[in-house]
Amino acid sequence: MALAIDDRWRETHLGRLLGHAMRRFDARVLALMAHNDQVPLALSNLAARDQISAAHIHITRHLSLQGSRLTDLAQAAGMSKQAMGNLVDQCEAWGLVKRERDGRDARARQVVFTEDGLAWLAAFQMAVAQAESEFKASVGNEIATVVALGLEAYCM
Repeated sequence: MALAIDDRWRETHLGRLLGHAMRRFDARVLALMAHNDQVPLALSNLAARDQISAAHIHITRHLSLQGSRLTDLAQAAGMSKQAMGNLVDQCEAWGLVKRERDGRDARARQVVFTEDGLAWLAAFQMAVAQAESEFKASVGNEIATVVALGLEAYCM
């Protein structure tokens, strides 16, 4: 005889809600970037056609302004070096990043933003600010502040 198990918790536990919230936030950021005049046209078109995904945002979030080695970038994004290498290859083909010699180690290469990549990063900053503003308008400033402080404490 099968037991009746209440599995509603699977739909509403914190991890699932955080995942849904992150996907919604990233999708909104990409939608804003697709319609931002400051984003280079080729990148804007890619975003508008859903060719740029949340995975590509890892590069935007984690690539240092001074450049990053692929292994450091992968580690910061919580991805394998091979998966990050594939993303960097795509972003390099799109003109978002390029690979350069690492000034500290001639054998190593660094991933750096191109001029278009820096324009993309500036647009990303504006889109994130807009998405955060929309979140605050949706849930209220007090709740948004508590959520931000709680997540910050949890991540530390």
